[in-house]
Amino acid sequence: MVKICCSLLLLSLLSGQLSANPGLKVRITQKGLEYAKEVGLEILKQNMEKEHFPDLSGYEKFGLGNVKYNISRIHITAVEFPSASISLIPGTGIKLVIGNASLTIDMNWNIRTWMFKDNGRSTVYISKVFVTAIFSTPLDNTGHTSILLTSCRTTSGDIDIKLNGKSGFLHNFFIKYLKKPIHRSLVTNSCPNIRSGIQLIDEDLRSLNVLMPIDDLAEVDYSLNSLPAVFRPFIDLDLKGIVYPAGNYSGSPYVAAPFTIPDQSDSMLYLAFSEYFFQTSSFAYYTAGAFNITIAEETCSYFNISTEIFGSIIPEVGKYSVTPYPVMLKLMATEIPIISLEQDSFTVEIQGSMEVFAVLPDSTTQSLFTMNIAANTSIALNIFDQKLMGSLCLNRLQFSLAHSNVGFFEISLLENILSYILQTEVIPSANAKLSKGFPLPNLANVTFTRPHITIEQVRF
Repeated sequence: MVKICCSLLLLSLLSGQLSANPGLKVRITQKGLEYAKEVGLEILKQNMEKEHFPDLSGYEKFGLGNVKYNISRIHITAVEFPSASISLIPGTGIKLVIGNASLTIDMNWNIRTWMFKDNGRSTVYISKVFVTAIFSTPLDNTGHTSILLTSCRTTSGDIDIKLNGKSGFLHNFFIKYLKKPIHRSLVTNSCPNIRSGIQLIDEDLRSLNVLMPIDDLAEVDYSLNSLPAVFRPFIDLDLKGIVYPAGNYSGSPYVAAPFTIPDQSDSMLYLAFSEYFFQTSSFAYYTAGAFNITIAEETCSYFNISTEIFGSIIPEVGKYSVTPYPVMLKLMATEIPIISLEQDSFTVEIQGSMEVFAVLPDSTTQSLFTMNIAANTSIALNIFDQKLMGSLCLNRLQFSLAHSNVGFFEISLLENILSYILQTEVIPSANAKLSKGFPLPNLANVTFTRPHITIEQVRF
């Protein structure tokens, strides 16, 4: 599992231009690439030392005859990459250069000519190996990114062979004819081996889920919106970043505005969510009915709500319902909640209604009155366990009487008790759901460390 430090940016976009733009951008910086290089080279070293290589056999010309050789039980015991660099080629892809690499190999050898034959164990030290590889990052038709090896070149310099227990003329003779196939095999097979490794990485990338369930009510689409954009200091990935009601992929009433990530490079990875991402989240959950809540006697944690309690505050309720009955509250959002991102501020404006019912002994209900509610809330965000989590705070409430079956009354009489119910019942319920979190894009076993979240306003 790869651990990288990341920053998450929430961007409020002030622009009148509307087009098919991403809801989320991912930026991989040079610092992130350098870390990925170190991790990748370490994995490469471990894999090479575990690799079982095929035997090498063949003929080399010797005077009027041939030297038949066989090299078997080839095992790499040490790999060193003292010099390696990774860079971005704007508009093309990624360039990896490995310089002055060295390998230590143990192997069995066998040589036969028409004059003599011999065999034994040897240690091979190969130095001054140089590899230059260029990778591209195309987009497939399912919205996955992929990685392809488009160019590769390997050169090797010195090969030093020590034949165990051999010396003198035969030692030099054997080494001469063993060096050639080893050099040829290294140059011939290095790039195909790199290509095979890249294909494994590509298969992992293609297997990543781009449509991820958030919960039973919603899903998020993290498929790529366009080809990765490669610049000299970073790579930008444009992801759709749309939240849908579960199983319903019809269009959102919102259109994403264009945006760019602020010019920062302190972190290895940046995730930039626009207002559009959260707007589609609000729409998805509103469509799924997530903002509709019922509070009844059996679900109220802090006290039993009854017509007697309401009657003690509002005489009209006491007159209407002489016999005390349990009370049920039905809350619902009457409009899609409005998301607003401003500098260091994430607010949600909710327009809703609350209908108050008396629950009669036969379990039927009788409507007492209905109120309009305007709630201003703020959300604090954090990242934990690869998820974006939130905590809702109620800032301001406004009530107005929409309809009453008990007669007109001053709604201000109920503000304290209703505010208390919302604070003790509704807000904790909402926070329990928010604490489950939104899954962040799956980046192939990448774990975020030291995440930092900022909310910025971007002007165009």
